[in-house]
Amino acid sequence: MLMTTSLDCLNLASMGSERTDEELMLAYAGGDMIAFETLYRRHRGTLYRFLLRSLRQRADADELFQETWSRAVAARERYRPEAKFSTWLLQIAHNLVIDRFRRSRPHASAEETDLLFSRLDAPESEQPDRVLSEFEQRRRLQLALEELPEEQRVTFLLRMENGLGLEELSEVTGAGRETVKSRLRYALARVRARFES
Repeated sequence: MLMTTSLDCLNLASMGSERTDEELMLAYAGGDMIAFETLYRRHRGTLYRFLLRSLRQRADADELFQETWSRAVAARERYRPEAKFSTWLLQIAHNLVIDRFRRSRPHASAEETDLLFSRLDAPESEQPDRVLSEFEQRRRLQLALEELPEEQRVTFLLRMENGLGLEELSEVTGAGRETVKSRLRYALARVRARFES
């Protein structure tokens, strides 16, 4: 009998991997914990990477990772599959990131701002033909991301890491399609400029 129960659990778990995210979330809203575990396994890496790149501090990413899942759990009975589950989850995370930035936004004086921009404009290396190691390339990408305005960075990361299209990006960020296109264009130009310097 124990063998049958174990096999039944394995069959239920494998069935969860065949269902869409939206079906799993609806099943979870109906009390299916295995459905939630499947959703968590599918999306934890993507969500955490997005938060870590957006916030840059592991402690902040850890905190908002937990908060995002807590909010998803709390909203399970209100969930409607009008958008992809991943879009819905990233929208929750994005809103939390924006709230965090608003609460911790530094107020710099004009002199501090000028000094910061002069440092950002300075070339990292005077040897343009220098061959970059993989580490240096990752570091340049990280610096380029840090230099992007918040809206551009978040939009760029959602596109590059999660493959969201313009409509999904508009949904997650709450910005219009043309605004999203502009943010992506400016972000890409800044990232390219960082690699050309």
